[in-house]
Amino acid sequence: MLMEPARKPLKSVLVKGSSGEYLLTLDREDFSALYPRMVRYVLAVREEDRLRALFRTNTFEYSPLNPLAAETAAQEKAAEWERELAADSPALFRNYPAERAPGLQGPAADLVILQGSPRPDGNCGILTGWAAEAAQDAGRIARVIYPHDLDIHCCIGCYQCYNTGTCVFDDDMGGIIDAVRGAGLLIVCSPVYTNTVPAGLKLVIDRMQAYHAERTLCGGRTDQKGILLSVAGRKGNDNFTCVMRVVSAFFRNLGIEPAGQVLIDSVDALRDIRLLPGRKEEVKALVSDGLRRKPGTGQDPKPPNTPHDPI
Repeated sequence: MLMEPARKPLKSVLVKGSSGEYLLTLDREDFSALYPRMVRYVLAVREEDRLRALFRTNTFEYSPLNPLAAETAAQEKAAEWERELAADSPALFRNYPAERAPGLQGPAADLVILQGSPRPDGNCGILTGWAAEAAQDAGRIARVIYPHDLDIHCCIGCYQCYNTGTCVFDDDMGGIIDAVRGAGLLIVCSPVYTNTVPAGLKLVIDRMQAYHAERTLCGGRTDQKGILLSVAGRKGNDNFTCVMRVVSAFFRNLGIEPAGQVLIDSVDALRDIRLLPGRKEEVKALVSDGLRRKPGTGQDPKPPNTPHDPI
C-alpha cells in the first residue's frame, strides 16, 4: 500500500554561503488516512538538483508529556539549518545525510517460515519441516527463521519508521524484513502460550510495523499470501482464538492475503503430531497450493527460479 499524502509547502528559502547556494524546503504531509491526526514534516536541502540533507519527524513521535511538538521541532530545525548553511558548516551534511529509500529487493526465498516456538525440535518444528518439504517438492526455496535465536529489540512505539520506512534499531529484525519482503508466501508457525503467541514471535510481529511503514511510504508487492500453522496442548479450537486474531491482524497490517490454516489441539496428550494420520499431507497440500497460486487470481505464478518483479 503506497500512500501519497497531501503535501503543503511551509517554507522555501534560497540560502547563500561562500561555497554555493542551497535550497532549503520544509513540507507538511498529511498522513491522517493512515492514523488519525498523523502529520509528517520533511526538511530538505538541495544543491542544484542534488539532495544534500534530509530530516523527517511526525506528530506520533511526541508523547503527551513531551513539551515539543512535531511542527515546532521541524521549524526549529529549519532555522538551525539556515544558519548553518549561511555559515558553511560541514556538520550539517555529515549529521543529516540524504538517506536512500529502503532497499526493496529481498533474498531469493519463495517461502519464509516464522517458527515461533523456542523449541526447534518440538511439534512446531515438525510442522515447519513439513512445510519446507512441500516447498522443496515444488522446486521452491524455503527459509526458516527462529526469532528466539536472534537479537530482536522490542518495539517502543516511537513511530520514527514512518519518517524513513526503516526502524531506528539496527538488529536482526532488518534481515527478517528483507526475507519477508522477498517471499511470495509467509507461514507463521506458533504454539499456544498462555492462549497467545510466544514472546519471541510477538517481538517480530510488533517490529514488522517498520515493514508496514516502508510499504506505506515506498509501496510494495500485493501478491503475498499467508498461512497459519499452530498447535495447542489442550483440547478444543477455542484455544487458538487469540493466536488466530494476532496472526490475522499481522497479515492484514502487511497486506498479506490469508491462504488457510492448520490447527492441531490436544498435543499434551498426543505428544507427537506425526502420529496423526493425514496431517502431514494436509499441511503439504496447503503449502503447495499457496506456492502455486497468486492471491485472488487462481493463476499460476512465475515458474521457479524466475526473479520476482522489482517493487
